[in-house]
Amino acid sequence: MYAELTYYVACSVDGFIAHTDGSHDGFSQDGEYFADLFASFPETVPSHLRGVMGINSENKWFDTVFMGRKTYEIGLKEGVTSPYSHMKQYVFSRTLRKSPDENVQLVSENAVELVTALKNQNGKGIWLCGGASLATTLFKNSLVDQLILKINPFLMGSGIPLFSGVIRQSTLELTDSKIYGNGVVMLYYKVSAINDQV
Repeated sequence: MYAELTYYVACSVDGFIAHTDGSHDGFSQDGEYFADLFASFPETVPSHLRGVMGINSENKWFDTVFMGRKTYEIGLKEGVTSPYSHMKQYVFSRTLRKSPDENVQLVSENAVELVTALKNQNGKGIWLCGGASLATTLFKNSLVDQLILKINPFLMGSGIPLFSGVIRQSTLELTDSKIYGNGVVMLYYKVSAINDQV
């Protein structure tokens, strides 16, 4: 069974996933929108918030999550060392020397080989939840199968982009879409072809 790797992330209309300091000012905080997202993707709610929000659904899409160091450190600064304990967690970093939590596996080398092996294991899909550099590395190595973008109705102007480096021009197939009342557009894309030219 082949596990799909999905880059599921919110971004601005101009393609930024966060401000340069990692903050998310400007992204929709609409309750109805979040309720629908959490019903569709319950596993993407951090473990420490699931009880508070009354979410106890089984994982629907993913059973593994990938995080870049900066994405992981957002929760770490608040004392959250195992943000998605209901999934297998991997943090990719060349600077962290040791994982802050026994339930979080630190990946500092041979990332492509590890991801390739994980994709060939049985289970649900793999969620790339953040890390523009990590996304670039995985995309360049043809490891990203799908993009699910929550495009928020604002222009950030500058910040952390979807991909931090140059990626090859790629053909995407739109497989589903949804427009929310708050102006967020959810687009589901399958990566169908990656061209040779950069």
